[in-house]
Amino acid sequence: MPQLNKDARHSVTLTLNGDEVTGYAEPRMLLSDFLTHEIGITSCHVGCEHGVCGACTVLVDGTVMRGCLTLAVQAEGSTVETAENLASDEGELSELQQAFKKHHGLQCGYCTPGILMSLTAYLKENPKPTEEELRDMLSGHLCRCTGYVGMVKAVLDYCENRTD
Repeated sequence: MPQLNKDARHSVTLTLNGDEVTGYAEPRMLLSDFLTHEIGITSCHVGCEHGVCGACTVLVDGTVMRGCLTLAVQAEGSTVETAENLASDEGELSELQQAFKKHHGLQCGYCTPGILMSLTAYLKENPKPTEEELRDMLSGHLCRCTGYVGMVKAVLDYCENRTD
């Protein structure tokens, strides 16, 4: 019986923020590590490595996923979106990012990309959340800097004034 090389690297091709990319991953490599170390994305942060903090949140085929709980090989052929996809090609911040800036919804910024990705998906399903609904959604992310007050203000302002 032939021996399987469990450490062999596999080609992983996916559509990342609208562009097809290919990299190589060992079978056990996490999507967060693949995006960061193999592809060069800087917004997919690893905080807890248990899926609790949400810093590694990305969208895979439109679904919110924790990059530290998803294997890179599972993303083969998928469409992956990261916070790099939120601003325009010219670098202009999205309306949601502008609201975060206006209302001081971030401080150190480590958790912010994951929160923005979760909000992007959440606001498609619930474009006018109440403050309570918004706080419940944000409870899936850990932020040690802001106390969430600025984030809540930012999202409520964005929802009230959005043009996108």
